[in-house]
Amino acid sequence: MNQPASNAGVVPAQPGMAGLFWAVMKRDLMLAFRRRSDLLNPLVFFLMVASLFPLGISPEPTFLEQIAPGVVWVGALLATLLSMDSLFRSDFDDGTLEQTLLSPQPLFLVVLAKVLAHWAMTGLPLTLMAPLLGVMLFLPTEGMSGLVLSLLLGTPTLSLVGAIGAALTVGLRKGGVLISLLVLPLYIPVLIFGAGAVQAAVTGLPLGGYLSLLGAMLALGVALAPLAIAAALRISVSG
Repeated sequence: MNQPASNAGVVPAQPGMAGLFWAVMKRDLMLAFRRRSDLLNPLVFFLMVASLFPLGISPEPTFLEQIAPGVVWVGALLATLLSMDSLFRSDFDDGTLEQTLLSPQPLFLVVLAKVLAHWAMTGLPLTLMAPLLGVMLFLPTEGMSGLVLSLLLGTPTLSLVGAIGAALTVGLRKGGVLISLLVLPLYIPVLIFGAGAVQAAVTGLPLGGYLSLLGAMLALGVALAPLAIAAALRISVSG
């Protein structure tokens, strides 16, 4: 009789790239929900920045209407930057990051999943909260669509670029200030075109050009930033 083949030497199938991507993203989302303060801090900071501008400059509605696009975008930029230092910090402290670097899994896919999870916990809530701040700053209703669309395209780019700085400084104890110095100059084009899209929507001008440029920067960031993040992590951990 034919004996059944033994399964002792069978190697379990490795998860595919899609499975790896979703597993890493799910893990980071679960960890983020356990640290509620990390979720609330960027939102509270975003609200504080938008609330302090009328108090420090002028509460006149006509003046606030003019500066509202820039204020909301600067607030979103700074709130995203505030949360970047913790992107790889916990994994570095508990040794998970070193194990990830040693594993045969594609590192660029792992970091892309981590950045997407970071955006889902920071950039997406900021985008959903932005219309409320627009109302607080007397932004006309015509500009709300431009505000939301520009933030949907711009905040992922902020997370991708900020992750490069976070990867370069993950081995430093006080890397938050250094991250700001590294990535703030790279944030300027996103800030300019994002605020410009809102201003164009307010004045009734076509904003397709601004959104196209933001989309092009996002596509370039998705293609190149994970490779740069992976290289930066290897340099930081090995150093």
